[in-house]
Amino acid sequence: MGSTELPITLDREGALPLQQQVCDQIVALVRSGRLRPGDTVPASRELAERLGVSRTVILRAYELLRANGILTARRGSGTQVAGDPAPAAAPVPPAASAAPLTPQPPRPTDAGHTLWQPWEPPPMRRKGGSFDFRHGTPALSSFPVARWRQSLADAYGRADETTLGYGLAEGSLALRTEIAALVRQSRALHTSPDRIVVTNGATQAMDILVRALLAPGDIVVIEDPSHTVLRQIFGSSAAVVVPVAVDEEGLRVADIDARVRAHGHDPARVRLVYVTPSHQFPTGHVMSEARRRALVRWAHERGATVLEDDYHNEYHFSGDRLPALASDQDRDVVVYVGSFSKTLFPALRIGYAILPRRLVQPFLGIKWITDRLTPTVDQEGLADFISCGAYARHIGKTTRLYRQRRHRLLEALYEHFGAGVRLSGEAAGLHVLVTLPGLRGQDEAGIARRAAALGVRIYPASGYYVQDPPSEPAFLMGYAALSTAHITEGVARLAAAVQEPAARPA
Repeated sequence: MGSTELPITLDREGALPLQQQVCDQIVALVRSGRLRPGDTVPASRELAERLGVSRTVILRAYELLRANGILTARRGSGTQVAGDPAPAAAPVPPAASAAPLTPQPPRPTDAGHTLWQPWEPPPMRRKGGSFDFRHGTPALSSFPVARWRQSLADAYGRADETTLGYGLAEGSLALRTEIAALVRQSRALHTSPDRIVVTNGATQAMDILVRALLAPGDIVVIEDPSHTVLRQIFGSSAAVVVPVAVDEEGLRVADIDARVRAHGHDPARVRLVYVTPSHQFPTGHVMSEARRRALVRWAHERGATVLEDDYHNEYHFSGDRLPALASDQDRDVVVYVGSFSKTLFPALRIGYAILPRRLVQPFLGIKWITDRLTPTVDQEGLADFISCGAYARHIGKTTRLYRQRRHRLLEALYEHFGAGVRLSGEAAGLHVLVTLPGLRGQDEAGIARRAAALGVRIYPASGYYVQDPPSEPAFLMGYAALSTAHITEGVARLAAAVQEPAARPA
């Protein structure tokens, strides 16, 4: 079958990149029926010559269309419209068409499922001071706003039509180059900018991976306990989510197969394993070297992908840091996801994914159709902020600050609750998990309510567990955004809330 003539017209003065114009017009031709499943499109060189553009423009457009399932390439048959022509006697009914692109609400059965938990409350706002031990919030008052403003001003001063227009889906080359240098220095992860895609926070990177990797009936393995938002990202897909317990060494890799079978599924269907090896959320445990090797080996043997969420990647307070899981590139099964939300400020909404080469194009295709790009000038400003040394100075300053606040929190907890208080996660990150033993007749919710009445907000740990929640009251306590004075007063008020029932008459 010869190739089909494509009536494509390019606007070289428009803001839309030429490759996207080619994509959009081919998609329109498919939807209108002028291009049908099995039709062969012109070779990239032929179409490039006819349109008077670089062959790279057409190659990139075809790659995006293949990543999104519009085109398919078959050896000996050229590039064709995906799908086989449907026989006239058996038209495809509307119900069998592709899933709608609009966001879908949770399925009715999800509302009461243990994977679905309420969103966490907004930060506490109180006159005269706040004692909100919220996790994941950095010391925003210590951020060098003036230097950041200068980096943004420099970025806008250099901005041209390319920077102000529709940029590359993968993000600014300058920023991707700086990210490659950062992860090489801090995480022993050697990568090139062409394997890095800039995203709107780490959450978008995870959402894109879900779309790229998971089909109905596939299995996602997550840590138990884990973040509620993370569980909702995976729970909203058509895949089955299987929680596997963690211990002091991290995810119990040897339990994966048994847990998947216990849920009535075949371990061979595991496509994605989510882990937080540098500071497990919420326990704070650091995955041991033996478990890291076992997980990468398991994923390689099963053809699964490991999603490494390094959400507190810059903050480590004791001992030598283990390299990132993704630093093992012999097997190339790990996607490394990071962001600048905890190191700079959450509203920046710049994250990134470092991908195995096999996933770069599918990831880019989905990124392009979801939002096209992360704001380019902000990326250029961040690249300048890193290259001038301001980022390293900020990390050094906040590391010293967080070390002091962490030390004060641990001291205050031992002062008020004695040596029996159990802590985990103090070696890294910006929060600790605090277990208060010996509190008979008291539950987390009651302690949290009494603490809130005294102006202190703490976060019960049980909601992060799918199975086997703590048998004693346990709380997640972040310290990065609180001064040492507020930490001291907040823990004292927490102790008063805990002791209140004992003070009541029988």
